[in-house]
Amino acid sequence: MTKESILIVEDEEKIQRLLELELEYEGYQVGKASDGVEALEAYRSGNWDLILLDVMLPGLSGIELLRRIRANDTMTPVILLTAKGSVEDKVSGLDLGANDYITKPFQIEELFARIRAVLRMRSTTPTSEVNNDEWLSAGDLKLNDKTREVIRGESEIDLTPKEYDLLLYLLKNKRQVLNRDQILEAVWGYDYFGDTNVVDVYIRYVRKKIDFNFETPLIHTVRGVGYVLKDPK
Repeated sequence: MTKESILIVEDEEKIQRLLELELEYEGYQVGKASDGVEALEAYRSGNWDLILLDVMLPGLSGIELLRRIRANDTMTPVILLTAKGSVEDKVSGLDLGANDYITKPFQIEELFARIRAVLRMRSTTPTSEVNNDEWLSAGDLKLNDKTREVIRGESEIDLTPKEYDLLLYLLKNKRQVLNRDQILEAVWGYDYFGDTNVVDVYIRYVRKKIDFNFETPLIHTVRGVGYVLKDPK
């Protein structure tokens, strides 16, 4: 069986070579780029299952490269490689649609776990579970998992890939109270090693887009338990 292809975008030669050797040993097909411009060309000319993207790059920053990728492609998973204190880069990357990040220096086993989790989420995207001719809905909120359109009332809602995955999971489990562990496992994967409060952060992101500018909220906090999405009364 053909293994997934991964594009390594990293300007530090030693790290790039280490990642190449380790990923090839695991059976992945590997491509490499050392700066943002070269990476953009490699992305456009290839068909990648995942991109490992260093934030600090010459030529074109990793954040700007991610912005350009997400302008037309919301599906290809991207894991950011970030510096230890670069909180702003992490936030910017997640807001632009990065699927995950890992902080340097990192353990290769943790990186592999994150890669597996992201690729598993990609391969098990619940599109096949939804009738492509139907919309999932709650009140005046509608989501079409074939076109990835999200509409509330007369407004089209623009979501990052992770925000979309979270909203889809909430809609598919409408009226069910979901705890943070359930949401974390379903949306981020069993191997996710990040902070558990990422659920609260992304609930806030999604609420800001689908609730804050509308009269009736759809996502509700169940104190001490988790969250529930339900139709207005």
